[in-house]
Amino acid sequence: MKLNIFKWKDLDESARERIFSRSELNISEVSASVSDIISKIENGGDAALRELTLRFDGADLSNLPLLVQEAEYSAAEKLISDDVKAAIAYSIENVQLFHSEQKPPQMSFIEVRPGIFAGEKPVPVSSVGLYVPRGRGSFPSMLYMLAVPAAIAGAKRIVVVTPPNEDGTVDPACLYAAKLCGVHEIYRIGGAQAIAALALGTESVKPVVKLSGPGSMYVAAAKRLLSSRVDPGLPAGPSESIVLADDTADAEKVALDILIEAEHGSDSSALLITPSVRLAEEAAEIIAEKTSGLPEPRKTFVEDVFSGYGGIIITESMEEAAEVVNKFAPEHLQIQTASPFDTLNLIENAGEILLGSNTPFSLANYSTGANAVLPTGGGAMTYSAVSVRDFIKYSSVVYATEKGLKGAAKHVKALADYEGFVTHGNALKDRGL
Repeated sequence: MKLNIFKWKDLDESARERIFSRSELNISEVSASVSDIISKIENGGDAALRELTLRFDGADLSNLPLLVQEAEYSAAEKLISDDVKAAIAYSIENVQLFHSEQKPPQMSFIEVRPGIFAGEKPVPVSSVGLYVPRGRGSFPSMLYMLAVPAAIAGAKRIVVVTPPNEDGTVDPACLYAAKLCGVHEIYRIGGAQAIAALALGTESVKPVVKLSGPGSMYVAAAKRLLSSRVDPGLPAGPSESIVLADDTADAEKVALDILIEAEHGSDSSALLITPSVRLAEEAAEIIAEKTSGLPEPRKTFVEDVFSGYGGIIITESMEEAAEVVNKFAPEHLQIQTASPFDTLNLIENAGEILLGSNTPFSLANYSTGANAVLPTGGGAMTYSAVSVRDFIKYSSVVYATEKGLKGAAKHVKALADYEGFVTHGNALKDRGL
């Protein structure tokens, strides 16, 4: 197994930029083909959706409605074990508890000057489309991470799209989770064509105003190309993770945890960044050993990641390691150092930050309550994890009494005159103010 090991000081600028760009390179390469898919949906509607689903997912939907029917939810519940149902219910409850604290009051108001009041009125986004991936596994966890905050926000229409199985059915655990979360509609479509349907609408799929959810490079490209037609939400492309560790870290635990996000797919990124040569060498051996025992396709995914967008970076110090992390702005960051809370102070850019060796990525991906749908591609420099706030917009609300207007009048007139807006000033002057 080839595993990239870099010494940061020895990398030239182009090599560093390639590490930072990761799968964004692939997203750019597929934009032309995704543009063609979008055109097909815009011109062909449902028929194009069925054609593309057969081509890309191998599912013939000619005799099935695109919308999942009520009877399918009941049938799905019987197909999953009690253990899985309990795990989904447990995790949904944790996510609900965490996100319920994010819901804002109905309206806030402050008196900024005597007689002048300003505030904000939160209003739920009217319709949201949630993308739940399917091609490399089943992801009920993605469904509840997206649907719970949308439901708490009060979105009136919560729509899920997810690629079907070859027989046209939808993953039963996703259907079970959707019922618990209050999802209103699920469509058996995926890929760039599903994003196009949500943005543009078809005969069966009414368009939405906001998108959310991770996906392949094709899904990420579709969101970008359709951003003038729909709010694409945070950038959520192929998975990426960094383990930041010092010489006190246990190589076995580091190796176990760095493998987690690497198994998502060949276009993922997984990096160990450390100033410890000893840790780097020991972890590399363990990663190779554990990878050899993985089943397919996970084994190939991991091998591709560690010879592609992943690997180990050795720095001169922990401070330099943190600088690399901040420039990368990873989706997932785990800190395994002697004092993880102290190391936390060095970090500015990360979608999530997991502290200590007892907090593997898998724990946070499923069940801690914090949201696991996170910005990728450097988006963590400006975006946050999905939350209730993603599904709420705010209207500024202002009220002034007669006293308040009089108190502000001279300042408003002075600025209106300076900027040359005559009617702005006249609105007060002609009131006798």
